[in-house]
Amino acid sequence: MLLNPGGYDPRQFDPETRRLLRATIEWFEQRGKRKLVEDYHDRTFYADFIEFAGKEGLFSTFLTPGANAEGDPDKRWDTARVAALSEILGFYGLNYWYPWQVTILGLGPVWQSANEAARKRAADSLAAGGVAAFGLSEKEHGADIYSSDLVLTPDGEGGYRANGSKYYIGNGNCARTVSVFGRIDGVEGPDQYVFFYADSEHPNYRVVKNVVPSQMYVAEFELDDYPVSEEDILHVGAEAFSAALNTVNIGKFNLCFGGIGMSTHSLYEAITHAHNRVLYGKKVTDFPHVRREFVEAYARLVAMKLFSDRAVDYFRSANADDRRYLLFNPITKMKVTTEAQKVIGLVADVVAAKGFEADTYLAMSKNDIDGLPKLEGTVAVNLALIAKFVPAYLFAPQDYEPVPTRSDAADDEFLFRQGPARGLSKVRFHDWREAYAKASAIPNVARFTEQAEALVKLFTDATPDETQQQDLDFGLALTELFTLVVYGQLVLEQAEITGIETEVVDQIFGTLVQDFSVAAVDLHGKSSSTEAQQALALASIRKPVVDAARFDHVWSLVRDLSGAYAMNP
Repeated sequence: MLLNPGGYDPRQFDPETRRLLRATIEWFEQRGKRKLVEDYHDRTFYADFIEFAGKEGLFSTFLTPGANAEGDPDKRWDTARVAALSEILGFYGLNYWYPWQVTILGLGPVWQSANEAARKRAADSLAAGGVAAFGLSEKEHGADIYSSDLVLTPDGEGGYRANGSKYYIGNGNCARTVSVFGRIDGVEGPDQYVFFYADSEHPNYRVVKNVVPSQMYVAEFELDDYPVSEEDILHVGAEAFSAALNTVNIGKFNLCFGGIGMSTHSLYEAITHAHNRVLYGKKVTDFPHVRREFVEAYARLVAMKLFSDRAVDYFRSANADDRRYLLFNPITKMKVTTEAQKVIGLVADVVAAKGFEADTYLAMSKNDIDGLPKLEGTVAVNLALIAKFVPAYLFAPQDYEPVPTRSDAADDEFLFRQGPARGLSKVRFHDWREAYAKASAIPNVARFTEQAEALVKLFTDATPDETQQQDLDFGLALTELFTLVVYGQLVLEQAEITGIETEVVDQIFGTLVQDFSVAAVDLHGKSSSTEAQQALALASIRKPVVDAARFDHVWSLVRDLSGAYAMNP
């Protein structure tokens, strides 16, 4: 279940995919932990990693759609293997996951474009070892694409001159493919928006600085009368607006796998340290609170993995009539990444001072993990998006054929023709109760199902009024409860597919029962909650089913991770 580089063999993939994934692990392991942490603390730019990826054709093979592969059977956009590499890179550190992640984002507007010259240019750049950047955010406006200050002015010869700056742009210092979002001067309304292709090596492209103190290069760059020809235009009008949002759907899904990789490495390091350390005449792991924290961390991490792996299947099986991935995507960005924060926080609490030492992976992950939920704006942004799906998900199920496990070598071309970024309230879902009913014999699943039904009752018997629906603070608290129901559903679906032990599923849902209760108390305390809503919120509070034998079994699984992996020195 958990990634272990020592015996990693992704048999579900084709030979070239397996070779590249193993080659990536081997590169990090041969390079060694000492080099990893030294470069981190010295803030050494990861040029050697980009060189390795270029030499192996890693980004080119994994991120070139079949339509631009020029007959190479190994090149395709395959979400399953993109996720696998994202987890591996996160395992070795956020700084190596990041250039891969922002290359994915930078390519999104290109692969959605009908501009064949730009598509070939990007494919050729990848094949030559290049990376990409996503030029969306600005210093004064963040990712508010309604307010872009980067302006294209017609040059009178059929092209434009671009002037303005971008901020928080990963790979902005070295990307040969930079997808830049702006607006056309003198045009009003949706028609003003434009995405165009830029190159960081052009003389009119000026890198100002790295805005973060890190190995990562998160650039501020300026365009000064940068020439933009018709061949550089990727999207105009409403299409450019949709390309920005659809790129986020494609690319920021991988936040969850970066967090899973970081949490997994942190858990290995922490359990190996704690289980071999003696304090006050006892092994650290003999203390009950330490075991509780490790078991909770393990349960949360396994749940993260189960949910995210199952979400991959919905991404890969998506089509114009099945867009369920649009709900699962913000949950991976918000819920899974905040769970990664909790996992790393739990194991860091156990190892205490050890987690601050410069030669540990944990010191790196503790410092970096808070960045993941914030790379997509804020948790609130995603909760507000999730809220749009509540009525259809809870109250209007639709029949679908079961979505299979998708590790086949197929090109996920639908992701680049998602169409207009609207109509979220029309997306329909299969009956969420089915997954819970199948697992109803598991005690904590049954208890959590009671809480889910209590949420349904709150929506029907104490429906938020119009004022509450405009109260973002109240709405976010309510959506937090809803998110847990969706999260649990996919965890159960993947648990059934993989045949994971019932004891582990029960332990996972013990944490979800606790989380629901905490969120219910939060809703109860909101200033705008009514007496009826307060009563229903308190009525949904449950204590997880306690089972000492189950706990001891899950603890044994965690204990056995001690010494299971240590990075090559």
